[in-house]
Amino acid sequence: MAIRLTVKETDKVLFCGSKWWGDPDMPEAMEYPMTEDYPLTFVCQINCEDIAKFDPEGKLPHEGMLYFFAALDQWLGYESPLENGIGEWPKGHFVVKYAKEINFETFRSCIMVDEDDNPITEPEREIEFSECADDADGIKLLGVPFYEEIRMEYPDMINLLQLDEDDELCMRFYDCGMVNLLMKESDLKFKNWKKTKAYLHSL
Repeated sequence: MAIRLTVKETDKVLFCGSKWWGDPDMPEAMEYPMTEDYPLTFVCQINCEDIAKFDPEGKLPHEGMLYFFAALDQWLGYESPLENGIGEWPKGHFVVKYAKEINFETFRSCIMVDEDDNPITEPEREIEFSECADDADGIKLLGVPFYEEIRMEYPDMINLLQLDEDDELCMRFYDCGMVNLLMKESDLKFKNWKKTKAYLHSL
C-alpha cells in the first residue's frame, strides 16, 4: 500500500504541520539546503504522525518531521542555474531531511526572500493523506514508481516520494513525466536519507 498526497488551498495556519510549498518549519540547528550557492525548492514537509495509520508496516517514521527539497524551479516555470533532465539527477539537486522530534517552541519557519525582502516561495498548501495502490500515479509516498521503466532501472528500490505533474501546482515534467525519489528498504529502515536517488522519466 502507498500513501496518496492530495494538495489543496487552505486558510489554515500550517506551522509544524504537513504542508506543500511555503516555507519549511525546521529546528534552529538545521540548515536550509543549498547547491552551488543556490537554494533548492522546498517541496513539502510531512508531520509523520499524519501518515502513521497509512503505514502499518512502519516503513516511514511515525514521529517527527520529514522534509523534501529539490531543484524544481525549471519545472515550475522559473529560471534556474540548476538544470535536470530525463534520467538520474546529480547528488545535491535533491535533499531529504528529518527531525526526530517536533518542538513548537524551538522550530522556526525558514522564510526565503528576494533582495527586497519579499517572499519568493509559492503559497503553502494543506496535504490530505489517503491509501492508494502501490503502483498508482499521482503524488504519493511509498509503493513503487508508476512507470515500469523506472522500476526496471532500479529493481531493488522503492518509492520514497513520487512527484507527478499537476496543473494546479504549476508543476510539469515535459509532456507526461514524473520524478521519483528512490531508496533501498534497508537504507530507509535506518533513515539513511543521503542514499536517496532522484530519477525523472517522461513518455
